[in-house]
Amino acid sequence: MKLNKSKKRIYLDYAATTPVDPRVVKAMMPYFSEKFGNTMSIHNFGQEAKQALEESREVVADLINANSSEIIFTSSATESNNLVLKGVAFAKASANQSGHIIISSIEHPCIMETAKWLEKRGFEITRLKVDKYGLVNPLDVEKSIKKNTILVSIIYASNEIGTIQPIQGIGKICRKKGVYFHTDAVQGFGKISIDVKKMNIDLLTASSHKMYGPKGVACLFIKDGVKIEPILHGGGQESGLRSSTINVPAIIGFATACKIAKKEIEKESQKIIKLRDRLIKGVLEKIKGSYLNGHSIKRLPNNINFRFDGVEGESMVLHLDLLGIAVSTGSACSSDKLEPNPTLLALGLKSEQTHGSLRISLGRWTTEKEIDYFLKVLSEVIIKIRKIAGLATP
Repeated sequence: MKLNKSKKRIYLDYAATTPVDPRVVKAMMPYFSEKFGNTMSIHNFGQEAKQALEESREVVADLINANSSEIIFTSSATESNNLVLKGVAFAKASANQSGHIIISSIEHPCIMETAKWLEKRGFEITRLKVDKYGLVNPLDVEKSIKKNTILVSIIYASNEIGTIQPIQGIGKICRKKGVYFHTDAVQGFGKISIDVKKMNIDLLTASSHKMYGPKGVACLFIKDGVKIEPILHGGGQESGLRSSTINVPAIIGFATACKIAKKEIEKESQKIIKLRDRLIKGVLEKIKGSYLNGHSIKRLPNNINFRFDGVEGESMVLHLDLLGIAVSTGSACSSDKLEPNPTLLALGLKSEQTHGSLRISLGRWTTEKEIDYFLKVLSEVIIKIRKIAGLATP
């Protein structure tokens, strides 16, 4: 399908990726050609890059109330999540017992697939059920912890339905039980306040490109004292936990995005919540046979997930794209798959209901005018699709 550049373009898929903030681009530029040293070099060029790296580490740590020594940089959230599950598993496994890991049934695919990989190698995996809003019950976590449990990993906020988990309560239980607690905070990082100390978090994953930084860089918070084995071996960068030449320009960009978030998070969140609630109210009132997926209150400021009777999600996405509007049917990592959405199935929805889902995610540059235009167009698109399918509007 060719992109019609003459059409007005509206981006409502910030959960998939965000545009890089111009302030971030500006901060990165000198590190491509002027301050380009390798951080492992002892000469001035290398030490200049090394200093920028350590200053960036402090900025990222500050956003979640961590110590700079507890932050390591990776290439992606997928790498960070693989490092957590495999690294803790290998560090904790004994000669006669592999260990037990607890995750939720609505984790990102990189957690789900890593858990499957470990399961094939003898580790025991418990996948906790969620309620109809996508919430994990902390009591279920507590009941599932056994003597050989080595890790609990619960997503901070769903990338698909936006539901925010009771992280502090889960963390408190894990701390009491002496079990490491990890959270994939990719969608919430930079959008909502996160305090790893207050929330009893031992390990946390965050990604730059979900918060107006560049792609190709992420981080992992590892609480001092947590034992974890590296999965990449080489020159010993990042305290020996993540060998590879340091991507200084990207890290500078990530840190700059964190600095902006620290300053603007509250004001920006309030603005986006108003737009989000305006859109939710407009759809539910204007379009019959529409339903909100996820929790109505305990959700990310920018995430909205609907399902519609008698409409295929892929059809909606394509029709809207032709009109210049970008949305998705769920996670960008699996949006090309036509199987029933596993997150929505976990909420108790039927297979046919999951196919009628649409994820709209707002961001820094979303306007009220765009929301109103989207409401108008979405209603027309759904009427059209239902008519084509021979279905009357409910």
